[in-house]
Amino acid sequence: MAGAAVLLVTLVASAAASRDTPPRKIGLKQRREVAGKSAIFGGEQLILEETDWYLLNLFRVWWHYGISFLRLQMWVEEVMEKFMRIYKYQAHGYAFSGVEELLYSVGEYTFINMTQRSVAECLLEVGVTQRFIDEVITALLRASYGQSATMAAFAGAMSLAGIQGNLWAVEGGNKLVCSGLLKLTKANVIHARVTSVALHNTEGRALYQVWYEKEDKMHSDFYDIVVIATPLYVGSDSNITFDGFQPPFEEFVGSFQSTVTSLVHGYLNSSYFGFPDPKLFPFASILSTDAPNLFFCALDNMCPVNISATFRRKQPQEAAIWRVLSPQPLERPQLKSLFRSYYSVQTAQWQAYPQYGSRMATPLFALHDQLFYLNALEWVASSVEISAVAAKNVALLAYNRWYQDLDKIDQKDLIHKIKTEL
Repeated sequence: MAGAAVLLVTLVASAAASRDTPPRKIGLKQRREVAGKSAIFGGEQLILEETDWYLLNLFRVWWHYGISFLRLQMWVEEVMEKFMRIYKYQAHGYAFSGVEELLYSVGEYTFINMTQRSVAECLLEVGVTQRFIDEVITALLRASYGQSATMAAFAGAMSLAGIQGNLWAVEGGNKLVCSGLLKLTKANVIHARVTSVALHNTEGRALYQVWYEKEDKMHSDFYDIVVIATPLYVGSDSNITFDGFQPPFEEFVGSFQSTVTSLVHGYLNSSYFGFPDPKLFPFASILSTDAPNLFFCALDNMCPVNISATFRRKQPQEAAIWRVLSPQPLERPQLKSLFRSYYSVQTAQWQAYPQYGSRMATPLFALHDQLFYLNALEWVASSVEISAVAAKNVALLAYNRWYQDLDKIDQKDLIHKIKTEL
């Protein structure tokens, strides 16, 4: 859920359940935002530019695309209004053993069908124009997921929810949420690589032996409950094996989108975007369409994770830190196209999120009695919020199974059931 790939919702699911903001509990603050305008680049020229005037921005969008933007907002709001039901369900202790069951509980067959249809199909159906999809929707999805409007509609809707704003980041970096929660819960972290999970039966109850490699030696421990929090699919890097399970787990077929993040310290070549004089270049973020000649998805003028009251963005003619998102590592000629000159380039290539085809499978959260798969929900959408929802669901599922509170698992028509309980 990254609006222009730079904003983040942090642990909304946990906050909704506890009615307090977890970052506040662990001494974290919301990062101050620094204003910056955005534009969309079509390969030869900028096709949509943000200004300092809200009404002018609305007029430009209307002039180019009619009421497509309004129809997009209505579609996204309808999806998000239904998705928000999950927080009420979780607050009442309900959990779901599979992704399909969770999706059905909040959006019935509409949400399930959205994992089988593309963003473009669904938006065309509600009256959004093809031009708006090609120029605006595609640019937003490329910035968020590095993918196009042919991706699955549910994942696309979760990403496009960022256009509604009200998103924020943590001062000091979002990673502080994870380290802070580990410290708050006094978790015992074993720094090792898990290699296998073996099933043992003790007095009719499943027991799991987890094998892991630490300092070139193999170790193992026994657990009543195990949660897998890494992607499991054919060809994945986790390479975790599951021994003693009958029938054996069916291997999940899927693939991940490779994303390259390049941090470039240098002088932007504003001429590439149609501004010969760099002093006149007004944008902090450039999104791109999927034009054949474009080699990057998004370009952002980066701000530090700690922003002081006196901080200001570098002027366009000054050397600054720019983040370039691209599907492949940038070659030298491509860097020279984007930058007049540069001092350094730091690159990270990673498997960021699944490739969301329009025929996505829906995995299970419950692999065995007390063996759970947190990343199951990631196969239909990927964001911090989605991960928090999945984690809360797995925690409730494990709790309800352990205490045999089966009436709290996979219940249908929860909207009416909860109203009756109240």
